[in-house]
Amino acid sequence: MESPPVMKKGGGSSESGGSESGADEKGCSRTRFEYFGWVYHLGTNSIGREFCHLRFLYIRGKYVMMYKRDPHENPGIKPLRRGIVGNTFMVEELGRRKVNDGDLYVLRFYNRLDEEKKGEIACATAGETRKWMEAFDQAKQQGEFELSQSSTRNRLSMENEIDLEGRRPRVRRYARDLKKLIRIGHGPETLVKRASNLGRHRTSESIGGDAEDVVEVHEWRCVRTVNGVRIFEDVSDHKLRSKTVLVKAVGVVDASPDTVFEVVLNLDRHRRYEWDSLTGDLELVDSLNGHSDVVYGSYDPGCLSSQKLMCYSYRWQSKRDFIFSRQWFRGQDGTYTILQFPAIHKKRPAKSGYRRIKINPSSWEIRNLRAVSAGSNGDKCLVTQMLEIDSGGWHKWKRDQRSKFEKSVPYALLNQVSGLKAYIGANPALTCASSTTLVDTKTSDVSGSISEFEDSETAEEFYDAIADDSSSSSSSGDDDEESSDGQLDSKGQRVKLKNVSWAIARLALKAKKGATDTNNELNTNVDPVSVDPNDFHGSMHKAKGESDANCWSSPSGAGFKIRGKTYLKDSAKVAGGDPLLKLIAVDWFKLETSRSQVALHPKSLVQSEAGKKLPFILLVNLQVPAKPNYCLVLYYAADRPVNKNSLLGKFVDGSDAFRDARFKLIPSIVQGYWMVKRAVGTKACLLGKAVTCNYLRQDNFLEIDVDIGSSSVARSVIGLVLGYVTSLVVDLAILIEGREEKELPEYILGTVRLNKVRLDAAVPLDD
Repeated sequence: MESPPVMKKGGGSSESGGSESGADEKGCSRTRFEYFGWVYHLGTNSIGREFCHLRFLYIRGKYVMMYKRDPHENPGIKPLRRGIVGNTFMVEELGRRKVNDGDLYVLRFYNRLDEEKKGEIACATAGETRKWMEAFDQAKQQGEFELSQSSTRNRLSMENEIDLEGRRPRVRRYARDLKKLIRIGHGPETLVKRASNLGRHRTSESIGGDAEDVVEVHEWRCVRTVNGVRIFEDVSDHKLRSKTVLVKAVGVVDASPDTVFEVVLNLDRHRRYEWDSLTGDLELVDSLNGHSDVVYGSYDPGCLSSQKLMCYSYRWQSKRDFIFSRQWFRGQDGTYTILQFPAIHKKRPAKSGYRRIKINPSSWEIRNLRAVSAGSNGDKCLVTQMLEIDSGGWHKWKRDQRSKFEKSVPYALLNQVSGLKAYIGANPALTCASSTTLVDTKTSDVSGSISEFEDSETAEEFYDAIADDSSSSSSSGDDDEESSDGQLDSKGQRVKLKNVSWAIARLALKAKKGATDTNNELNTNVDPVSVDPNDFHGSMHKAKGESDANCWSSPSGAGFKIRGKTYLKDSAKVAGGDPLLKLIAVDWFKLETSRSQVALHPKSLVQSEAGKKLPFILLVNLQVPAKPNYCLVLYYAADRPVNKNSLLGKFVDGSDAFRDARFKLIPSIVQGYWMVKRAVGTKACLLGKAVTCNYLRQDNFLEIDVDIGSSSVARSVIGLVLGYVTSLVVDLAILIEGREEKELPEYILGTVRLNKVRLDAAVPLDD
């Protein structure tokens, strides 16, 4: 990259609410922001050749432009591409990809209504992709806000731009859109052939307080502190008589999570030798996809003891080698998770002179601490490495510090956090390798005919513009004005990226009268009806006892942590209460192809006589990608009609954009393999920003179809879960995220516990 991306946040007049805003030519208040920097544009040209061009990308409000050169240094330059970010615009992080003998992190854009419309850009580091995803999220929020504030006439015009037609043949496109082609300066659009689906991340508002959204099932005790790193063991009841022990090393590293993630993932031996005493000799065997690979490693056991520990067999005469697979992903709060499993691979058979071993399964978690360490200089993150080892050597080490355990492989793994902490501390240049520069400004350095572009009714969605391949640099110039998603403090230090959604939400709230208390979600003026789950029968039966398997139940919300009344002030979370809606049935289907709109199926309980008598039913259809595909359908019922003015009422009858931004799921693996727990996590997830969600609102029900297969990361996680599903007890809670004071405290909308589900128990769903 030639320069880091830059974020600018608009100034403008400040309203009474304290939110930063500006006013457009129509007198409509809105927040503006700008984001720009260098990226790589990936795609295929007109003769099918793949290309990778360095381009300068510029986002202003909901408008996006792509240039050959930096327009700040080349006034008057015209963009190669330009488009808008509408409410059907989706973005997914595809992970790492080998491009021209180098590793790049790829972002894919597509239309949720037509995935044939797509395009890709790439960045040099994972941190830059995160910042671009946040910027595109801001642009989408800007577009949604402008749509909500515009007149009916303008809203229809904008919706026509959003509801794009499918691609037309080349001749027909020239005939119909010649004027647009001349204005843009391109020929017909060329599709980018690579595909996958979405992923949305927003900056965490605060990491203070609890880091998880469920009650911790492990009980950790600090055993020792080594080189500034705390070492813990799991002492919860279910581990007391086990032959293995779950241990972890935890340390604070003075760097951003992006930096630490890059260091841990990097296989360069010269760098790893500086912090990794065990797995310094690593070699990439195979890249499975953008979020997983297979790695071969070796080490000399001369420095280790001959003590036999879990998963290891030692012979002093030979060197050791091993193969393991890695999976990595980033959560919506910016936390990186790396899972490492022992593996085999045909490209790396047993090597002469080496003894093949199975390395312990382990995981890394890299979590941002910047919001916690206010007043400190620079970024900080909490690094946790976890692994399971034989309890015998571990307990001897606890009793005697001179134990041979200190010359074992597990101990060497636990000391990787110490090595990482010291290595980054000794190389301060690493911490600013791909940082974003935040600038407080009231005017843009780029001038041009951006207003001309904004007023044009022929503006394209950005994935249409970026999917084009053209070497032409003609088109109208753009840009101007203010905005920045952050600013510099009085000492010139970088301040946390802020989300304009808060300002947008406040402005939108002022346009609506009287927000209803969250405790009044259902209409209390109507007598409740009796909701008896025994009147409804799904394909999965309700649990009869704790030992029952392949069944469901509905736990209380006490095991989940939700936003409390004072969350906006102190980020405090509280235990959830009883669910608002009652879980009445669960269906477990298998299908050849994924199925949406289950509620319209004649055999659906929604279509039954008992279902039609219920005031309101919420269906959550979790579409699980596999061979065959599966659908887990949860049916939640209300005993009264939904209050139209409540948060639930706005969600049920609101726009898809509002639903995507608010529908939240909290997962919890109550019982199961600890690596699966690490993969699933315990943080709340905004489903509409992680996977594609489709909504069907009719009669007395709302159906939410959650396409888990629409995200490459979600597909990897669900693949791991399905491998252990018969031994898992999983709790899920669904809720609507509260963002304003009047919407707090949050409440649990519904819960479900899935107890050791069997894949072969799924029933076919007839067409």
